[in-house]
Amino acid sequence: MKSIGGYFGLELSAGEHYHKNAIMLQTSRNCLEYVLVTKRYKKIYIPYYTCEVILEPLKRNNIEYQFYHVNELLEPTETIDLSDGETFLYTNYFGVKNEAVKRLSKLYGKQLIIDNAQAFFSQPIDGIDTFYSARKFFGVADGGYLYTDQKSTDTFEQDVSFDRMSHLLKRIDLSPEEAYTDFKKNDHSLNNMPVKTMSNLTDSILRGINYEKVLEKRKENFEVLHSALKDENQLPIDFTCSNMVPMVYPFWGKDITLRNKLINNKIYVATYWPNVFDWCNENDLDHTLAESIIPLPIDQRYSIDDMQQIIDVIK
Repeated sequence: MKSIGGYFGLELSAGEHYHKNAIMLQTSRNCLEYVLVTKRYKKIYIPYYTCEVILEPLKRNNIEYQFYHVNELLEPTETIDLSDGETFLYTNYFGVKNEAVKRLSKLYGKQLIIDNAQAFFSQPIDGIDTFYSARKFFGVADGGYLYTDQKSTDTFEQDVSFDRMSHLLKRIDLSPEEAYTDFKKNDHSLNNMPVKTMSNLTDSILRGINYEKVLEKRKENFEVLHSALKDENQLPIDFTCSNMVPMVYPFWGKDITLRNKLINNKIYVATYWPNVFDWCNENDLDHTLAESIIPLPIDQRYSIDDMQQIIDVIK
């Protein structure tokens, strides 16, 4: 029976998910594992330029993997002749590679898997396995979405995520700096987790988001930064795609001290991904990309004035 009365819970709006027709799992790496196991892939090609957690489901399921390089356009440097039982994983980097995704879908067909963890608002292509990460775009501790045409017959445990939320609450009550230790701890707690379905808490939070407002704010902030920084950005990517809703503005400038300057001015930018420095040689472009591209925040929390503050530090 439904409980009635008693103390109040969080006030969350009862709307719809953006990816309401997707399979809802705990994390994006859960989504990858779901596809690999369900389709019984034996080998996967993955980019050097990616997060090391992608290896977790591969090692857990004894799936062979082979790395490939990307070029300055963040696209594969080679075409792989896939055999039966093999798949090719491509990352929609920063949410700005929708056109590359379309081209690769024609090349590899159903043997392609698209990692849209950085491209939450990019629509999946029919017949192409595609997964997303909620926590890279919104204030949740976990959450992944998967589109696939082959459903698993396994029954998965549902995740419980209330004890993974402390950094989100502390950021509001205290500060980002004081919540950072909790963020790292909660992030680490997701390592090597088996496939689980999305928690009720994450489900409820994601149903309450105004996705149209988020989408428009991200596009607006992106345009402000690109208008000011495009002449200094060495990343030779066309950022004019109308259906593009990026995660960040990827900036490749000439000032090697810029990352520290931004952080010292409380503009917190990540390094995607430190593991690449171990996987690649210093002469590899993948190494240079991980070292040089600075992901500037453009998300829905920030105004045009905030974007101008970022521009002022860079200029």
